Amino acid sequence: MKRALLASLGLLALSACDNSNTGPAGMSEDEHSKRAVELAHEMLIVDTHIDVPYRLNARYEDVSKATETGDFDYPRAVAGGLDAPFMSIYTPASYEFEGAGKAFGHANSMIDLVEKIAADAPDKFTLAHSPDAVLSAKKAGKMALVLGMENGAPIEGDLENLEHFYQRGIRYITLAHSRSNHIADSSYDEERPNDGLSDFGVDVVRAMNDLGIMVDVSHISDAAFWDVIDNSAVPVIASHSSARHFTPNFERNMSDDMIKALADKGGVIMINFGSAFLTEEANGYGGALDAAFESWLSQSDAEPTDTMREDFEARYKMEHPYPFATLNHVLDHIDHVVEIAGIDAVGIGSDYDGVDDTLPIGLKDVAAYPNLIEGLLARGYDEAAIAKIMGNNLMRVWRAIDRYRKEKNKGA
Repeated sequence: MKRALLASLGLLALSACDNSNTGPAGMSEDEHSKRAVELAHEMLIVDTHIDVPYRLNARYEDVSKATETGDFDYPRAVAGGLDAPFMSIYTPASYEFEGAGKAFGHANSMIDLVEKIAADAPDKFTLAHSPDAVLSAKKAGKMALVLGMENGAPIEGDLENLEHFYQRGIRYITLAHSRSNHIADSSYDEERPNDGLSDFGVDVVRAMNDLGIMVDVSHISDAAFWDVIDNSAVPVIASHSSARHFTPNFERNMSDDMIKALADKGGVIMINFGSAFLTEEANGYGGALDAAFESWLSQSDAEPTDTMREDFEARYKMEHPYPFATLNHVLDHIDHVVEIAGIDAVGIGSDYDGVDDTLPIGLKDVAAYPNLIEGLLARGYDEAAIAKIMGNNLMRVWRAIDRYRKEKNKGA
């Protein structure tokens, strides 16, 4: 099957990693490949955004075994060396506006699902609510499932709900998603009712600091980002964003000034693997398709239907294949962040199972982390720097936030 083939290819050397064939200490390409696989299983790999729960909510599969669909399952994750995937507890933006309790209830059901994954395969998975728990899981040979909430809508205007989700294991919250909500404005939404963070959003950020929940600035508007920087007492993360330098008109990615401010605060941007986050060509593909359809429709007397749109898309994609990014583009984003903000400011937040079929060539599923390590070796990164990118930078931020929580609660 296609997925199995991609998984097996995930461990192959990619000659296109760089124009050179040597890296640290004059290593050959074959030596890079072998060492990359070794490092993937030695060092801690933390991926801060994998959308398994919502994928399984639509169609449940036993991910403790090989699956025919999706980007994640246990065998592929083990092959790739993944230690700590943050399971995205995603709530659709519309749920905030569909009645009290809907967003809250949905988020709880997604957490239930992750708990089921761990309970059904306790020899393979364990829930991890702290950095030490992640390290203990690795030592025990288990995969640590960590929870990150994508969209703060389930808080539903009540800080007691924030406390509830902390107790259930949520360790970061992406404040908004595709629509502005009661906490923050969204980068995807033309409506910006909060002009950044709402007053309640400021309270949420400060309460997250006190509880020990990482503030995630992915998805929010630029104004909301700067409000977070002004109001958070601890480092913040971007769990699955990339550099706007390569996609100038895409607010969902982060500008150089934002990346530098994030780094100055001790935070980390976790690079998103979706092709539309990596290259301008892929980012503009959907708009080009829409424009082509509208142009074609204007020359026809027919009323548009879903079937008509689907047929047109199929023809368009045959004539204009999707311009997949490559591993090199991911490496370019990492290089750029390191250049402007330093090695401590970058990590990985792949968005596996969240960006549909737009993943780059060479990073098609969770078996492919060795390819990324091989590419970093080929570009001259030493092993200590690679360990920071693959997980240690995120762990540093998480520990800093944990320390702040303990200090705030000392004697309470």
